[in-house]
Amino acid sequence: MTTPAASGTGTSGGRAGGSPGGLVVGVGSRRGVACEEVLGLIGQALEAAGLRAADVVELATVDAKTTEPGIVAAAARLGVPLRGRTVAALAGVRVPGPSGQVAEVTGTPSVAEAAALYAADELLVPKIRSARATCAVARRRPGRTADAADTGVAAPTTVFSHPTASDPAAPVTDGAAPSTMAAMTPPTQYAESAGPDLRHHGDAEVRGGGLTDLAVNVRTGTPPHWLRERIACSLGSLAAYPDGGPARAAVAARHGLPVERVLLTAGAAEAFVLIARAIPARRPVVVHPQFTEPEAALRAAGHTVDRVVLRAEDGFRLDPAMVPEEADLVVIGNPTNPTSVLHPAAVLEKLARPGRTLVVDEAFMDAVPGEREALCGRTDLPGLVVLRSLTKTWGLAGLRIGYVTAGPETVALLAEAQPLWPVSTPALAAAEACVEPFALAEAACAAERIAVDRAHLLAGVAEFDEIEVAGPAEGPFVLIRLERAAEVRGTLRALGFAARRGDTFPGLGPQWLRLAVRDRVTTNRFLQALDLALQAHPA
Repeated sequence: MTTPAASGTGTSGGRAGGSPGGLVVGVGSRRGVACEEVLGLIGQALEAAGLRAADVVELATVDAKTTEPGIVAAAARLGVPLRGRTVAALAGVRVPGPSGQVAEVTGTPSVAEAAALYAADELLVPKIRSARATCAVARRRPGRTADAADTGVAAPTTVFSHPTASDPAAPVTDGAAPSTMAAMTPPTQYAESAGPDLRHHGDAEVRGGGLTDLAVNVRTGTPPHWLRERIACSLGSLAAYPDGGPARAAVAARHGLPVERVLLTAGAAEAFVLIARAIPARRPVVVHPQFTEPEAALRAAGHTVDRVVLRAEDGFRLDPAMVPEEADLVVIGNPTNPTSVLHPAAVLEKLARPGRTLVVDEAFMDAVPGEREALCGRTDLPGLVVLRSLTKTWGLAGLRIGYVTAGPETVALLAEAQPLWPVSTPALAAAEACVEPFALAEAACAAERIAVDRAHLLAGVAEFDEIEVAGPAEGPFVLIRLERAAEVRGTLRALGFAARRGDTFPGLGPQWLRLAVRDRVTTNRFLQALDLALQAHPA
């Protein structure tokens, strides 16, 4: 017996679906089921009924299983979307093989049969079992959509994440009410295999030495000499415990805020962890593609996380209506890493409301000329939390310094979750120095230079017909799409340039690369290397 994967089914075959309407495979499992067991069981079911794996158009399950690594991987191997249905939706589906024990545990008498039948018409293969999984197969009639059901249950309409050609295994969770994209496991069992590697960051691309770095978004030539001197002068007081008062007051003054609205952190990454641990949230939502650390921190803290995934076809622009009303914590970047999209402040304002925490990651806002569209310093929006980082513009990634601005109650809540003396004396010295008037003037000049250098990079990339640029780009990086991006990235590395892969960002895939903006000389050298890499790997 061959599994579907062994039958030669790829992404295009699974998605196309050979027979009219196609096959929907319902899957249930225990935690920890292996991908090979799921695929083997599906292959057994299809073979018994004389069906083809190439005709499978969807894997379906209960929403709590949409991040079970074995099921996610099976969908990826088949090249079809994975759809999650709510327990309430599946409980209303009549199934031929009901189980009281299953109903007691899961809330539905058969996950596999109900999931297969929910958006299909005829059960072809009743539930079969393996050691840790169940499987059933149904046929969907021609012209029927995944959201049309004849079960008497209202068809779900809210979809938080759509599978695309770049991310065929992205779970799709839809139900009469918004449901989870990530069924949580305890932090000690956190499984990155449930989707993109949320812990992968650009610094991993640079390791190996001797590479020109276009993978990390830290400004080159930093920290400047005057800032290194200020940090060095602080070393004489290392014997004393850090006193964050002066730096906190300086940051507050920089944004015209009272000091109780500011919290200093060991970089923006610590702020995400504090938010995940300290702010109560029943339905957190992360807007993707964006920096993955917010979702990673939320998941590690035990939250179930919904995703709103913006589409390349829409320029990765946000429609506030995409965020479910029930979301009580929303996280979005501005300008967004990796898309370089700068969302209008007026759009983000529509996400703020009483009872909701709106987290806006402005780590790259100081690289935007005039910091237009910034919300940092605003006190009129309910639940607003803004994160800033000093590591990007000032080259302090190794020092770890950033800050949060929020309402006094939220700042106090986050501070309680911090350890004692969370920011070192050298980092405090850097924070105080980087918000002084002359430093702000230098940062403003740097932002203007970045805009000019970005335009030069975009003009050069536009010469290649094979490349599409996400945009308009407003940050110190650009996102590009091209076929065979992984191979091109490897050749660029061999030619001495490190680029950031895009497939670790939810909503993107292996054909995306992120490029940091560099000076014209470096960009010209990179464009020559890119030309060679594209010639080596024609689309």
